[in-house]
Order: sequence, then structure tokens, then C-alpha cells
Amino acid sequence: MPHQPHAGRIKLLAGLMVSLWLIVAARLVHVQQFQNRELSAFAARQREIEVEVPARPADIVDRHGKLLASTIVMSSLFVDPTRLDVETEFITGLSAALNLDANHLVETIANARQRNRRFVWLKRRLSDDEVDAVEQLEWPAGSHGFRDEFQRCYPQGHLAAHVLGLRDIDGRGRGGVEQSFNYLIVGRPGRRRLVRDAMGRIVEVSFDPESEPQRFDEISLTIDLAVQMFAEQGLDAIIEQWSPRSASVIVMDPRVGDILAMASRPTYSPDDPSDVPADAWKNQAIGIVYEPGSTLKPFIVAWALEQGVISRDEVFHCENGEYLMGRRVLHDHHSYGKLSVTDILVKSSNIGMAKIGERLGNAGLYRATTAFGFGNRTGIDLPGELSGLLRPLKKWNSYSTGSIPMGQELAVTPLQLITAHAALANGGRLMTPRILNGVHGHRHSAESTFVASTDEPDHSGSTTIVTPTVQTDIAKWIVEVPMTEVVKRGTGTKARLDAYEVFGKTGTSQKMDPNGGGYSDTLHTASFICGAPAHDPRVLVLVVVDEPRSGRTHYGGVIAAPPARQILNRTLLHLGVSPDAEIRTADKSQ
Repeated sequence: MPHQPHAGRIKLLAGLMVSLWLIVAARLVHVQQFQNRELSAFAARQREIEVEVPARPADIVDRHGKLLASTIVMSSLFVDPTRLDVETEFITGLSAALNLDANHLVETIANARQRNRRFVWLKRRLSDDEVDAVEQLEWPAGSHGFRDEFQRCYPQGHLAAHVLGLRDIDGRGRGGVEQSFNYLIVGRPGRRRLVRDAMGRIVEVSFDPESEPQRFDEISLTIDLAVQMFAEQGLDAIIEQWSPRSASVIVMDPRVGDILAMASRPTYSPDDPSDVPADAWKNQAIGIVYEPGSTLKPFIVAWALEQGVISRDEVFHCENGEYLMGRRVLHDHHSYGKLSVTDILVKSSNIGMAKIGERLGNAGLYRATTAFGFGNRTGIDLPGELSGLLRPLKKWNSYSTGSIPMGQELAVTPLQLITAHAALANGGRLMTPRILNGVHGHRHSAESTFVASTDEPDHSGSTTIVTPTVQTDIAKWIVEVPMTEVVKRGTGTKARLDAYEVFGKTGTSQKMDPNGGGYSDTLHTASFICGAPAHDPRVLVLVVVDEPRSGRTHYGGVIAAPPARQILNRTLLHLGVSPDAEIRTADKSQ
């Protein structure tokens, strides 16, 4: 056989090729046998993505199911800045379509490009007209898109704004029940599996019932929309007539502690939270403290009766309007001589109350205030509640013995005060005020897991804590005798109603002079608490007016009693409470 000079090279090349094929085959076997799952998962990740699907926030309704807050779906516009050509003509059209400044749009897109961002919001929650205008523009391919987002709306406008709060642009609860019950309102988000093709386009959406969003349909409040409207209208009348710095109204069912209405001024609209003055955000009913003045006196009398240091038929000499108490001289508005315990409250005698304070002593007065909840938050499910101001007993002195019974040297919130008066109205039980009535409606089969697994309190309604204060007969006597006489012939006559026997107590407290020097002669907080029917209280109304600046007289019986009367009467009629005359007639016929 003739010699082939290239035979060795050919064999070497063939060997190399065989070796390469063997290496490739071995790699394929290794991949197939040992890396199959890992690579398959990697490939799946390249084709599949999982996205979070938020649950639609639950509606908020009043105790009768009337809508207070709901949610609609709106389109939000995003762009890929790297695919967007910022031409003057295009930006001008986009600016007009979105009603945004053209320079702002150019700056937003330029900044996103510098950061190599592929996604940026141009405007969120567009109107239908804005969506139509945007779609008519000539967009570069793949440069923009829309995403559906939830928009919270409040069909009642500013009604109950401070109770409701609002949800910000990212869906977070801010203030009110939107914040305190956020865990119930937002539910739990679901998951979606999206499959993309080689071009990155979504070609398949996977729905798994177990991964669906879980949510409640409704969060029901104790608020009664009609009563809330009565309260708000009463506040507006106060603002117009007296021009106060602020004012608040609370309406409560004293039997169970349900808040039927809670309103504050100044206020805002949750649908339009832009340019809201700083003081309008505060819920005055739970976020301010003031010296309660004479509205505190019924608690001191009730506690003194409970401790047995006075009797109901006892008479006190009120020193004809001037009483030297240690180094301090106390005065009454009128020169009273002998007054019964009832008339001390009816006439609102400071000297009579100081003498009762001397019987109790500072330790007894301190126990009286704490027994009715002062110095502690009520526990209502609303953010921003203050605890009031009650100094430790060791800081009290001889002045305190006369000041505390007059409602000075301590500060309360309006909610604390009406909650304490509810304890007298319901027979001596101090209760946690309720704002949550219940949670209704399960949208998905997985909802039961959602409910069972939550770490939050029972959401069938607000938790009510009941603490005994004074004996039932004492509480009923305070309401049915002295507090009823306050309205019949005392400082609260402007709250009288023809159809119902009303009980109440006025309060006019001086405020501290901001420039120092003790109490101011011109700055006052006027308040009035009232309820009806006296024999079986169904409704309590508290009106607090801070620093009225119009008119010459700033007494609680003049400023706060008339609107409280109107709110009370309208609420009783709305609730269908039988007039006292009808009840008396029915009792006689039996």
C-alpha cells in the first residue's frame, strides 16, 4: 500500500472529533440526568412570572348599610422611558391629555433614563376622558401601558370625615377607621401566574382559586348616617354664629356605648385632601383636651354619695357667694345661702362643690376621677386618641381640693366626658365606646382561612369592656333628679323639649392665658352634655365649643345647649323613641 503522508493527521483529527462528540454526549447525559430539574425550573422562570393581585378594599357602611366609603377601578399610565422619544410636539400633546406641565413630563422622563429605569408612572388614576386623550396620541411601540388601580371614594363628602379617615394614593389607610381597621379593609392579596413568549408578551394567565385575593365585603360602623348629618348641621350652625377656634359633637347610645355620630370642625373632604389646613386633620372629639368645668360635677357628687360622705337630702351653706378655703377665696356667680345637693348641681355652685370636695379629701377626689375613666384613653378603635391630663395624687395640694370638684386642674377629651356620663345614664357601668359594628360578607371560599388566621381582635364588633363605677340607684338619682332639674330650672333650660324629659349639665371653663398669668378672662371652652328620656336614656349628646369669638356671652348654656337640644330631638325622633307623654299615658291605662 502506498504511503499516505496525511494519514496520521487524519487519524488525529478524527480522534479529536470523536473525543469532542464524547464530551458533548457526556455533558448531555449529565444535564439530562442530574440538572434536568434545575434547568427546567430556570427555563420556567424565564417564561413564567408571579405577580401580586391586591384585594379590593372593603366598603365602609353605617349601621343601616348606607355607603360611607367605596372603591372604584381606574387606569394609571406608565411608560418605558428608554422607548419614548421626547419630542416637543408629542410632549405638548401628552401634557394637554394629562393636564400636566410639559416641563415636568420632560424632567420625569429624563431622570428615569439617567437611572436606566424601564418603568415610571406618568399619572395615576386617570379619568375616562384622560384615557381617551392618551390613546389618541401616536406612541412608539412598547413605550407605554395602563394598569388598573383602586381608587377610594367617599359618596357622603365631608360627613364623618374624621371617623373615616382616607386612603392615600398607594392604598394605605391614613387616619380614622381606614387606618385602625386597615387589616380588615384591605384583606389579603392573591397571586397570578403569567406565561410569556420569547418576545416577552403575556400569552397565558393562570387562575388558582386558592391564590385568589381574600377580602370582606363590608365594614359596618356604629355610626348612623342620619344622626351624623344632624350633628354636622349643628356644628355648621355653631361655626356660623359663634366663630369658634374649633368645635365637636358626639352622639352616643349610652346603653351599649355605640357612637351614633362624631363630628369636628374644622374639617376636610376625604375625596379632595389637597390644601387641607393642618388643624383640619385633627379629630377634635378625641384629639383635644380641655378643663371640663361644671360638666365634671355630677361625678364628684355621685362618688361622694357612693362613699357615704354626703346624703341626697343634705343641705350645705354656700356662704352667700364667698368662701375662704385655706388661703384661697372661692366665689359663686350668685350669692347662695343654703343649697341642697340637688341645687348645688342645678345652680352649679362652686362653693357647694368645694365643701363636698373637703368631705372626700384629695384621695377620694382622685379615686372619683379615675373611677369614671379620666386620665386614661377610652379604648375606642380610632387612632390619635389622647388620654387627657390627670396629675398623680402626690402632686395635688390644698388648692386641688377646691379645684377638682369645679372641673379644674385636670383635662379631658370630649369622648372621655361623654363616656363617663354614659356610665351615669346606664346605671353605673363605664363602657368602652364602640365604633365598629361588625364585618360582613365573605367573597371567596378561602375566606374562612383568612378569618381564622388573623392575629387581630374579634371583628364581629368592637370589644366592650364594662367597669362598675357607682351603684345603680345613685346613678339613676343623679340623672333623674339633679341633672333633670338642671334642664327644667337651672343653667340648661335652653335644652328643654316638650315631648321628652331631658337631663343635662352645662360647662363653661376658662382657658389658661397663653401669655401666662393664670386663667384668661376672654378665652373659654363652652360645653353641654344632655340626654333623654331621663327615665330610660337612649341618646346622649355632647357639644364642645372651643374659644367662641363672636357674641358677648360665652356660657355653655347659651352657646352649646341650643344645638345640643336640636340634635337630641332630631335623633330621638329618628330612632322612633316614644315621647314621655305617650309612655305616661300607657302606664296609667295599665
